[in-house]
Amino acid sequence: MRKAITENFAAISVDLLMADYAMTILQPLQAISYTSGPIPVNGSPPGRAFSSQQPYVETDAHAGHVTVHLPVSVRGDRLGVLAVRLRLEHFSSESPQELQDIAEILGHAIVVAERDTDLYLQARRASRLTLAAEMQWQLLPGRSCARPEYEIGAQLEPAYGIFGDNFDWSSTADHLTLTVTNGMGAGIEAALLTNLAVNALRNARRGGLSLADQAYLADQAIYGHYRGRAHLSTLLLRFDLATGETQIIDAGSPKMWLLRQGKPEEIECEAQLPLGMFEDTHYTTQHFRTQPGDRLLFISDGVYDVASAAGERYSEKALARAILGTRLLPPSQVPRAILQELVGHRAPADASDDAMVVCLDWHGRP
Repeated sequence: MRKAITENFAAISVDLLMADYAMTILQPLQAISYTSGPIPVNGSPPGRAFSSQQPYVETDAHAGHVTVHLPVSVRGDRLGVLAVRLRLEHFSSESPQELQDIAEILGHAIVVAERDTDLYLQARRASRLTLAAEMQWQLLPGRSCARPEYEIGAQLEPAYGIFGDNFDWSSTADHLTLTVTNGMGAGIEAALLTNLAVNALRNARRGGLSLADQAYLADQAIYGHYRGRAHLSTLLLRFDLATGETQIIDAGSPKMWLLRQGKPEEIECEAQLPLGMFEDTHYTTQHFRTQPGDRLLFISDGVYDVASAAGERYSEKALARAILGTRLLPPSQVPRAILQELVGHRAPADASDDAMVVCLDWHGRP
């Protein structure tokens, strides 16, 4: 693709910058399997394109060239930025859109290529992942997703050393299924437990089972292996894309918050047993109606239980302020912004748990 852009646009240079797991830097992809020269997302021209998901043109009149920074994403999942440098005489008002079309094709090509090469995955790493984090990242569907009916953004921290927190989603023509998992334990054991639970839930979902039966099958899979020695807190949701009717199963879940008409509030769900705690646990669905304009946030205990240096917990008031303070951001940026505020609150010694935020904006259908 670099050769095609160079020939068709007379480009001086073409560079692909991949977003790292923490979503704080963009790393140039090299021809060999390592990266160099990371660029911060905040305050940089490529970062502006990445954050806004719009082309950003950087002009250097003295040097006589422009650099067009183009977001590379697939269905709302932000992968990185394509930077194309052109001479001023070869740049026109149509150039950004023409290059953006190429960047969209590139995004889909990267997703396909990742099945056969580690090059793009390596380019996302600012440092080495722990083995547990490697397992967890490979389990995720992505970090953001956009459809006409909804937008999702999610993030895990610490990105290079996560334990058992996880999220998963899948959509059909009529429904969106979302699961948010607050893992138990640490390291490999936490990752193994979460992998078993998520794959059991996927197996049940792909078998066409109801939400309650998905929870039951996953519960039995975990109990059958651990015999009650380990269990998993999970929140399961199934949205009707046409009506917003939402089924919820709160199996010892992460917290669920609703921002509706500028007012944040925690949604109290009917508490049920965590997955895998006892044999033959039956689950029932609770009903909720999600309305167009609603923002739902799902937050693990690694956020609301974290302590400051003075021993203060990250209170519900602080969380409500963070939710209000990020209300104008798109869902893809909200989790990162809330987790950044958490870093400012957390005591240096209190990094014993991972933290997760998932943000869902509901648009609905006309």
